[in-house]
Amino acid sequence: MLFGKTILVTGVASGIGARTAELAGQMGAEVIGVDVREPASGSAAFIKGDLSTASGVVEIVAQLPVRLDALANVAGLSGSTGVVSTLAVNFYGLRALSEAVAPRLREGGAIVNVASIAGYGWRANLERAKSLAGIDGFPEVAAVVADHDLKDEEGYPLSKELLLLWTMRAAHQPLFKNRGIRVNAVSPGPVETPILKQFRAVLGDARVDSDITRVGRAGTSADIAPAVLFLCSDGARWINGANLAVDGGLEASINAEVLGF
Repeated sequence: MLFGKTILVTGVASGIGARTAELAGQMGAEVIGVDVREPASGSAAFIKGDLSTASGVVEIVAQLPVRLDALANVAGLSGSTGVVSTLAVNFYGLRALSEAVAPRLREGGAIVNVASIAGYGWRANLERAKSLAGIDGFPEVAAVVADHDLKDEEGYPLSKELLLLWTMRAAHQPLFKNRGIRVNAVSPGPVETPILKQFRAVLGDARVDSDITRVGRAGTSADIAPAVLFLCSDGARWINGANLAVDGGLEASINAEVLGF
């Protein structure tokens, strides 16, 4: 279902992005990778680019072909570099790239956002999430952070809350909906990637270890990539605005605890 398709994958230099690009190539897709660092493997076409600024997004888009089949938004920061950079890359840059790429996606194409179980609190923080996700374009993120009095430790979970909310919104926005472009998300739990240590520093060992204990082990990039590519494929043609928990049952366990059943 991916043979002959052209898929743009961000965050391709490591972790989930690297495995997603590798697997897509094995399944017959042409892969274009984007990252701030060059990947170790040179098998895919590569664009060195930075999602943290509006100009960086423009430079990436200028190097893309006129037609793509899917965009896998995998690139992200752990939050260890502070709330400004984390929101810039994980949400505002991701959204700007998606909106800029939309005219190049074929009708019936797909966008898949890698969110996180860390965004679980979007309902509890709905008004804040709506306010921040409602800012159009690529704002001056430092000003947004100051206006909303956001703390560094809030950066990662907040960025994923915004991403989950925007995924549902985008599925029904004319830019995507009018051409049948599906917008979905995948939410992993803890995954054994190079930045897991950073997540431990940001979220705390107790939170990460508790999540891993609930499901028996941490995930791997190989657990997540097939789900991302399924949502990129025509096999997911009737899935839109959805968030697929790929976490070994972690969200189900948390729901059971929170809802008391």
